[in-house]
Amino acid sequence: MGLPILLDCDPGADDALALYFALAHPDLELRAVTTTYGRVPLAQATRNALLLCALAGRADLAVCGGVPTPTRKVMGLHDPQSHGSDGLGDLPFTVGEVHGADERSAARCIVEQAHADPGRLALVCAGPLGNVAQALRLEPRLPQLLGHLVVAGGSIAAPGEVSPVAELNFWLDPHAADQVLTAGFRLTLLGLDVSRPSAVPLALVEELAQRHPHPALAALAHAVRVQANARAAQEGGEPACASGGLLGLLHLVQPGLFQTVTGRVRVVTEGLAEGQSIMDRCEQLAYAQPGWESELPRIDAALGVDTAAALAPIRSVLASDWLPPRPV
Repeated sequence: MGLPILLDCDPGADDALALYFALAHPDLELRAVTTTYGRVPLAQATRNALLLCALAGRADLAVCGGVPTPTRKVMGLHDPQSHGSDGLGDLPFTVGEVHGADERSAARCIVEQAHADPGRLALVCAGPLGNVAQALRLEPRLPQLLGHLVVAGGSIAAPGEVSPVAELNFWLDPHAADQVLTAGFRLTLLGLDVSRPSAVPLALVEELAQRHPHPALAALAHAVRVQANARAAQEGGEPACASGGLLGLLHLVQPGLFQTVTGRVRVVTEGLAEGQSIMDRCEQLAYAQPGWESELPRIDAALGVDTAAALAPIRSVLASDWLPPRPV
């Protein structure tokens, strides 16, 4: 059996990539998918997760809907221009029958799975962190029960994407992000410092879809194509898809690809720098500003990644024989 994991996400082409990588990797055992609002509203995120699972022949996998809104701030609006009205580039793929969502909430699922496999379960979060914050309210001992929490969000040194300093997931729910980062989890943060230089080339995904004809990979290629081309039009460069959640999963199996530092990290919850993640680089100082006390838990944050070495297992895992032999 592989490492038991949960994937908390808001699919999205980038999270579709992460989901299929989790299903395909032989060393990972995906126990459930939990969904959150993010690039799309919660109901759409849950529908997307169910559809992607069904296309991959995994209608048995539990999909649990989570929080529909941020902890405190007003929710941002979905942008259909960059990701399509459904977040998957207006996906033209359907299946005969899509299973329904699990009756458990995302937070309840996280808590139950952590109790079922204490100290071993890994949770990878590829969206805003409201589900983890809610799970903490249900089970305050969650940081001790969970083996590893990997968060695809924030930025330590790289520029932001929704403001000069803020990454999208943390900006969407900065209160939840700050709560989770200071709760005492064994936590690794993979922000824009690693995800921006390691975007997955559209050409890689299209090559996979052409070599391995299957509805799941065709749907993935379509969604990635829309997001990658929108990104290239806005930022320049070759079309490529964001890779935050994907890198979070890769870190679980090949942590040596990443260069990390350890420190205390807080998230700004309001004002011009809302959503900014800040690492204390001078812990020996006794700050006049409260909120940086010595007992604040430390986390690991990735500042670099071997991009070429990271893309190689992504390609090989998704090209492996993991899909059902016949169309769904």
